[in-house]
Amino acid sequence: MNRLLILPVLLLTLLVGNPAFSADFQKGLDAYGRGDFATALKEFRPLAKQGHAIALHNLGVMYAKGQGVPRNYKTAATWYARAAEKGDVSAQFSLGWMYDKGVGVPQNYKTAVKWYTLAAEQGYASAQSNLGRMYEKGRGVLQDYKTAVKWWKLAAEQGDADAQYNLGVMYDNGQGVPKDYKTAVKWYTLAAEQGDADAQYNLGVMYDNGQGVPQDYKTAVKWYRLAAEQGDADAQYNLGLMYDKGEGVPQNYKTAVKWFRLAAEQGLALG
Repeated sequence: MNRLLILPVLLLTLLVGNPAFSADFQKGLDAYGRGDFATALKEFRPLAKQGHAIALHNLGVMYAKGQGVPRNYKTAATWYARAAEKGDVSAQFSLGWMYDKGVGVPQNYKTAVKWYTLAAEQGYASAQSNLGRMYEKGRGVLQDYKTAVKWWKLAAEQGDADAQYNLGVMYDNGQGVPKDYKTAVKWYTLAAEQGDADAQYNLGVMYDNGQGVPQDYKTAVKWYRLAAEQGDADAQYNLGLMYDKGEGVPQNYKTAVKWFRLAAEQGLALG
């Protein structure tokens, strides 16, 4: 599963080169921090009109979140676009996401790829992760697993859990890289330790089947349980199987039924 989020965050970097600009920007940040969005807008707007990228970006965030103004994704996209054109990496990423999902702008995968690429080339991990997904799915670009792996690896090395999970899948399936269960386990583990439920489930499968690691039912149960407690239906089902068979845990039919029922309630067909 490939997951994609937009997380607009107000940029806190001070404007430099003009003390007056820096002071006004700081006033805006201070106001934003205490929830006084009207004052924050008052301080950011003049700076944005003068073309300061960080102020432009922050206005985009406030319109995207509806802070001090009615939420308006179209206006947010306009502010992000102006900041992105000036090289603001967060705005480039957010604008890429908006084109990717068709939020505030018509959906356009090619344009999404353009902005993700610009942000990714600046080292922005979330953009690298999302760009990897575009190449893996063939959205806005020709499908290219090797290039997907390239971008996911860059993001994964920065600690991006989604990229770590997706990279694990590529090594698990031998897509864009030679199949390598040990390397898949490495990336699944890093993502799973960050709480990624899909990675926790897949890691449980690897220990359950002895792929890339010695077979270890107790460790499989550990990872299935963590994923199951987050609502992963496949993990709930597999955890039920472990209790049903007494693998890695004492056999307990009552507990097995509990986990089977939770999986079934999510629509998982029980075999």
